[in-house]
Amino acid sequence: MSSMNDNGLVAAPAAGRTSHPHPLRRLAGTGLVATLAAMTATTLAAALAQAVGVDFELPDGGEAIPLAGFAVVTVFFSAVGIVIAVALRRWSARPAERFLWTTLSLTALSLVPPLLCGANTSTTTALLGLHLIPAAVMIPTLTRSLRTQSG
Repeated sequence: MSSMNDNGLVAAPAAGRTSHPHPLRRLAGTGLVATLAAMTATTLAAALAQAVGVDFELPDGGEAIPLAGFAVVTVFFSAVGIVIAVALRRWSARPAERFLWTTLSLTALSLVPPLLCGANTSTTTALLGLHLIPAAVMIPTLTRSLRTQSG
């Protein structure tokens, strides 16, 4: 015969645990929302540039970059940024600072190909701006999120 001791108490959450979502999941969620905002802003800016006459034609293939191409590339590299943020949140003592400097450096590097591709001035200028738009959305959002989660 076994006896069960039920005193009606419910175990409290383990020390340090709260009902908030896991920090990495929260960071990824913030990144997803920022990605959608960055994709929308970049695609709309590209559409506006096309409306004022930018052709987005690259000299190597003679074809213009489609609007969907801007959306896809923005989502891909924003996802890379989220992965970097999650990794730094997990393994760095100072994730926000490291993320900020890493992504600013990568953004600076991303400005080189438009300058070297040989496109006309309006296309080159528009491409430079279109590199900066998602960076202006993603970098501050994820840096802020990393700061609030680690502080």
